[in-house]
Amino acid sequence: MSSPTRRILIVDDHQAMREGVRSLLAAHANWQVVGEAADGHTALRLAREMQPDIAVIDYSLPLMNGLALTRVLKHELPRIEILIYTMHEREDLIVDVLRAGARGYVLKSDSGTNLVAAVEALALRKPYFSSEISETLLDHFVHSHEDSGASTLTLREREIVQLIAEGKINKQIAHLLDISVKTVETHRATAMNKLKLRTTAELVRYAVRNHIVEP
Repeated sequence: MSSPTRRILIVDDHQAMREGVRSLLAAHANWQVVGEAADGHTALRLAREMQPDIAVIDYSLPLMNGLALTRVLKHELPRIEILIYTMHEREDLIVDVLRAGARGYVLKSDSGTNLVAAVEALALRKPYFSSEISETLLDHFVHSHEDSGASTLTLREREIVQLIAEGKINKQIAHLLDISVKTVETHRATAMNKLKLRTTAELVRYAVRNHIVEP
């Protein structure tokens, strides 16, 4: 009996990287790349439309980063398997995406065989972590405490914090998220109050420090 076809979504803001991932995966007869996206919002739209089995996601994405995207995808499509494929190996960042529901984590500095092995594992609903992502980190994942400030933000608040840190004004954010400017202002004020921040500059520094955006 042949293995079922696995539908895969690739999300990375660099076209060359998406092409490289697609090339590696295309060699497998039972894998079908059903969509590619360069930002988190497009990825979410495609995932809703295409219902992929596996999403290969970079962490650093415009509009909605890999962490926020993982959270939304696992909420809306609980059976989707998430593989984070990124250059970042910070322990706290890895912990965050594992908490959000990712079950695979491979570094872009690893060989392509790691990426293929990760997709093979996730296709069988098994977790996969490259050698740099150690068992010590998994122990840390089980026992560590989330950052109290970041964990109190809702998904929408984190999304707005990212867009503010990316330089978007309230009107642009309202258009992107299809909500009113007043709602943006309310979420922004609530987030700043929760984080005990007073200025936009402080909010941007917070977003960079907590890897919501890249400096």
